[in-house]
Amino acid sequence: MFKIVLDAGHGRNTPGKRCLKSLDPAETREWVLNARICDKVERLLADYSGYELLRVDDRTGAADVALKKRTDAANRWGADLYLSVHHNAGLGGRNGGGPEVYVYTSPSAKTVEYQKIIHDCFVARVGKFGNRANEMPRKNLHVCRETHMPSVLIECGFMDSPGDVPLILSEEFADKASQGLVDALVKIGALKAREEEKVEVKFEDIGGHYAEKQIREVFEMGIMNGVDETHFNPNEPVTRAQAAIIARNVVRYITGK
Repeated sequence: MFKIVLDAGHGRNTPGKRCLKSLDPAETREWVLNARICDKVERLLADYSGYELLRVDDRTGAADVALKKRTDAANRWGADLYLSVHHNAGLGGRNGGGPEVYVYTSPSAKTVEYQKIIHDCFVARVGKFGNRANEMPRKNLHVCRETHMPSVLIECGFMDSPGDVPLILSEEFADKASQGLVDALVKIGALKAREEEKVEVKFEDIGGHYAEKQIREVFEMGIMNGVDETHFNPNEPVTRAQAAIIARNVVRYITGK
């Protein structure tokens, strides 16, 4: 299993982390933008297998989880990749912006490889925008320095750029950004689409049954098996043990865990 740590940066009420008011009267908080993309990444990953996922931020945004607590959790878990999602600032309303994909100042070869894949997949989905001279910089950032696995921090755009703000606030951008990150995770982790794992249904006792379609679907989804390769016994009762297995398989199908 490829173990992915996903990190929506900051908390909902972290001071200063918001869009510039003159460009966004609602002053949308950075955590809202970060978490929206991370949540979409999780949902898209449910269509794949071969991974485990750990969120190290507070999903509610109520707390800005300390950076050390985040990286310690990733290290204890033995992650294969740490991906931190952020949105940038620093232009003060001036023109410019664009994405930046950071790694540590002295990264491993694998980290550099992952950085380029994440950058390229992200840009392939959202398109080129901004004026960054170097979209793949290196910097002494805690989550990149203190992790024991390849760690990449992506700044998806600038919250104080006249060009970036309308873009990063849009749902369409979040959809494209999350799909780009998932494209990268699929490539890096060699994840497989669940539909590729479908096994032909050969049950001899479901033809014409009122639940034939549903039986085929739950079998292909990996939620229920037959009693053997050719029999499902569609009219037999389910035991408590079997119900527990089915419930666990449903959770695994939805979450990928």
